[in-house]
Amino acid sequence: MPTVRQNMAYLYADHVRPRRAAIRHVVRAILGILAIAVLLETFLFNVNYFRTANYNTIDLSGKLELQQTSDGQYKLTAVNHVIEFSNLNTEVHNVRVDFDSSQPAQLLTLKIQFTDDAHHTYFDSTEYTAGVPDVQVSTFSSQSEYLELNTTGLVDNLRIEVVGDDVSYPIVLSGIQINAHHPFEFNTTRFAIAAGVLALAYAFRPRSAIYRIGIVQNPRKSKAGIVAAVAIEVCLAASFLFMGSNLVGVATQGYNYGSWDGHSLVNTFEVGGDNAQQYAELARAMAKGQLYLDEEPPQWLQDMEDPYDKGARDEAQKETGEPYLFDVAYHDGHYYVYFGVVPVLLFYLPFYLVTGANFPTAIGVLVAAVAFVLGCSALLDRFARYHFKRVSLGLYLLLQIPLVACCGGLYLLKFPTFYSLPIMCGLAFSVWGLYFWMRGRVSEHPEKWYVAGSLCMALVAGCRPQLLALSLLAFPLFWRSYIKARRLFTPRGAREFACLVAPYVVVAAGLMGYNYARFGSPFDFGANYNLTVNDMTKRGMNIGRLAPALFAYFLQPPCVSGVFPYIQAAPFDTTYLGQTIKEVTFGGILACLPVLWILPFAPRILRLRMKARSTRTIMGVIVVLLAAGVAVALLDAEMAGILQRYYADFSFMFLAAAVLLAFVVNENLKPGSTAKTLLMKVLIALVAASVLYSVLVCFVPETGWYSDVYPWAYHDVIEMAQFWT
Repeated sequence: MPTVRQNMAYLYADHVRPRRAAIRHVVRAILGILAIAVLLETFLFNVNYFRTANYNTIDLSGKLELQQTSDGQYKLTAVNHVIEFSNLNTEVHNVRVDFDSSQPAQLLTLKIQFTDDAHHTYFDSTEYTAGVPDVQVSTFSSQSEYLELNTTGLVDNLRIEVVGDDVSYPIVLSGIQINAHHPFEFNTTRFAIAAGVLALAYAFRPRSAIYRIGIVQNPRKSKAGIVAAVAIEVCLAASFLFMGSNLVGVATQGYNYGSWDGHSLVNTFEVGGDNAQQYAELARAMAKGQLYLDEEPPQWLQDMEDPYDKGARDEAQKETGEPYLFDVAYHDGHYYVYFGVVPVLLFYLPFYLVTGANFPTAIGVLVAAVAFVLGCSALLDRFARYHFKRVSLGLYLLLQIPLVACCGGLYLLKFPTFYSLPIMCGLAFSVWGLYFWMRGRVSEHPEKWYVAGSLCMALVAGCRPQLLALSLLAFPLFWRSYIKARRLFTPRGAREFACLVAPYVVVAAGLMGYNYARFGSPFDFGANYNLTVNDMTKRGMNIGRLAPALFAYFLQPPCVSGVFPYIQAAPFDTTYLGQTIKEVTFGGILACLPVLWILPFAPRILRLRMKARSTRTIMGVIVVLLAAGVAVALLDAEMAGILQRYYADFSFMFLAAAVLLAFVVNENLKPGSTAKTLLMKVLIALVAASVLYSVLVCFVPETGWYSDVYPWAYHDVIEMAQFWT
């Protein structure tokens, strides 16, 4: 039996020695990336440390005319929250407002004014000029306490006022300094982000080795690269979701500790208010054998002639003082959940039966998101291996990243609520259903794959019915073999086709029975009975709503500013003289995702495919994806409105079509040619811009998100990004 030393020697001789040059190259690259990241963090991101090193710091704490505490600190109160210094007669480059870090954290807005050689009186904004903007300072973030001032010559007077209504007084102040030395801070998170960006830039540079690893020719290397990329994506997705701790609903001793029960390793708790517990309440009701929620609607709602008129409901609520549940289906004296029932059966009901507690919705969104990333990657791998011959690992990853990051899934992770869960589940079931179908197409015994694929696709109806449009891909995938080649009319073909259809029949029967038991009709999902901002029973279809939706969903340019995260909510105007259901959105996908700019060239690219291959499968898939995407977007606008989370209903379809078109172009270019090199450079730029936009949207401050609930902590993110301020 060989010794450990002999085994190690064998491993080195057989695996390491032949690859020494490649290993040295990788090690040098990693060390180089880390070294550059260290240099960036040390010198660039800490530029304020070096810029202020020679400042002559002046402590103005002794001039403060504020109430003092027993330990020699100062109090800003609701009556006295203005700090003013006169006759300074010195250059002022910055001011440090040093808040006591032990007090309860809050985000403060400061109004700063000064007089200098160019201004002998305090100045504000005028019709033609902008004064000193108000600045936000977090008592939690020491970096935010250093405020750079752009003065002219000598400063005489300096005034600092705490403004705003949402301020918790008293505020404890440790002191005030001008021309303060900015501290050096090695931010490990920023260092890791810089190293990651550098690693991506190095890995996807035009001459990278990953473009020489063929998906078909080098299956082991390519699969290893795909697995590594997917693992990183899953970790990043989970990290982003858990960052928004106010929406997660899971507590441990070190995470959401304010809601920790004090003894469990992990416990769950309710987040999002009463309206966010619909799925959990439905699970409780189902455990008792009923399909309506336990909560009894108020009598005034049951007595209303039209309970779906929001204005009338609000008036009745004011008169009686009795609240009602919002955004639930109301029918025949009971509350119902009109959202897809599959997530309840998948997560909430089993969790409740086992633990007696409510399932944390955010964990369900994360599980579905991970399933989507895995299924999306597996599906793309099937297309790359079995329908194309020249797809490299580099091209695969270059297109897989925007397919995952830009489809709207990141925004669903930003708000992992019961609104996001059915959409994320629908996307996950869709990609896995398509993957199983693709496996079945090349299998000698496809029945099991067809059953699994069709079951996944059918379950979409119980999650997000709009995504059933992806089931139309069955036509280009199976038309040639079962209809054109008449395989359907053979015993084996009929059996296989039955495996494709049977899951749809079973799931449809279950959903129709569920609908009939609730609303007396197998085709009534209950959406029209929703107690929402408009009367869904009378919403109907109106062509006038389509033009604003098309512009908002597809063509609206992004609205940007010069302050992190740079993306802002897009403006919205319409000439439609009726009620438009509209929430905050951030631009249309065709304008904001440059990777989709390949779509206008689809007819020419498809002609290339038709010349190269006699089959029309890929062409059919692309056409169905584009048509389905447009149809779903318009249906969303007509049925529900224009909302940012609805982008996830159709963005995947356009991105998948763009990916396949890029594969077709790549297939028709010779390796190493100038055109191929140009294609890769253009794709790198388009993908980088698309992913950057999608990531920045996830950090835009919004109501209910981390930035709103913990603004003092979110300000640390701003300080990390805007290191020069």
